[in-house]
Amino acid sequence: MLKQAASAAAEVIAGGRGAGMTHAWLFTGPPGSGRSNAAKAFAASLLCPDQGCGHCGSCHQVDVGSHADLTWIRPEGLSYSAKQTRELVLKAAGAPTQGRWRIVLFEDADRATEAAANALLKAVEEPPPRTVWLLCAPAPDDMIITIRSRCRVITLVTPPTEAVANVLVTRDGVDPELAHFAARASMGHIGRAKRLALDQESRQRRAEVLAIPRSLSSVGDCITAAERLVKTSSDDADAATTALNEVESADLRRMYGEGSTGKGLNKGLVRGGAGALKELETMQRSRATRIKRDSLDLALLDLVSYYRDVLAVQFGAAVELASERADVEAVARASTPEVTLRRIDAIMKCRERLAANVNPQIAIEAMTISLR
Repeated sequence: MLKQAASAAAEVIAGGRGAGMTHAWLFTGPPGSGRSNAAKAFAASLLCPDQGCGHCGSCHQVDVGSHADLTWIRPEGLSYSAKQTRELVLKAAGAPTQGRWRIVLFEDADRATEAAANALLKAVEEPPPRTVWLLCAPAPDDMIITIRSRCRVITLVTPPTEAVANVLVTRDGVDPELAHFAARASMGHIGRAKRLALDQESRQRRAEVLAIPRSLSSVGDCITAAERLVKTSSDDADAATTALNEVESADLRRMYGEGSTGKGLNKGLVRGGAGALKELETMQRSRATRIKRDSLDLALLDLVSYYRDVLAVQFGAAVELASERADVEAVARASTPEVTLRRIDAIMKCRERLAANVNPQIAIEAMTISLR
């Protein structure tokens, strides 16, 4: 479908009708299915005179994110605001500098607030000539129906274990045995598989998460396990943001003249810089919360995959297991499929509560007690 659309787009550039090309696309699929990678490849095919040769200057610029006609949006915080969306819509309204297309690639478009989605809807309803929107979200239902109905939906799936392992071996030089372990454990998510294969700490954290089901012998154990999960996610957020926050704040202060000499220079920070610094700090807190929530969600998804394996063993399903078979079989023998399903429900309920801003410690404690 994307190849046909790229051919139709080239026809439009040549003055033809271009049937098969449209101005708004929605790339959907589970984590690891490559939504943004597929959207980037499609953007390259639209901007390249040869429909995505992969070798020209245009394709290289798209690959590194420096193409003048490609705006790449990656929401860093919990949400994407209406103000940010209006600025984006205004930027997207300009004519392409190189005469082909102006493309907006919006990762995690589902993070747009309701007001932001309404602002985006106006742009998708009445796009300027030669402007193309590429939106990425886990599922079509994550976007409001008025936007979804105006997009052509591309549904992606996660690659099989063998394909992921092959990438790790051939591209990253990972040992084949470790590559197959990482591919199984990641459930087809290439980025996650690469981290598991190359980072011992990531493997250790996953092992600690998967040890939780066998450690919940008392209510005290449940509280301890919840505290450990929340603390680990907080440490992840701190490690990912502390140095970056300091650099961003220092750059902003320098931009407003802090530390410079000369009459009136430091007044810039007092007048305009204080408000900008406060706005930056708000964004940084939102980003830290997002990283913490993503870290927790990753742990919960590991637990879901663990109990999915338990359920598969209980039903005698001939499927590949993401977890160690001996551990899974021990839990499977000690429970029933009905109990396993209730445990999976408890984890999914915890994910819903975290998404609704329930206190993480309370939400995780409720989950671990339900698992026990």
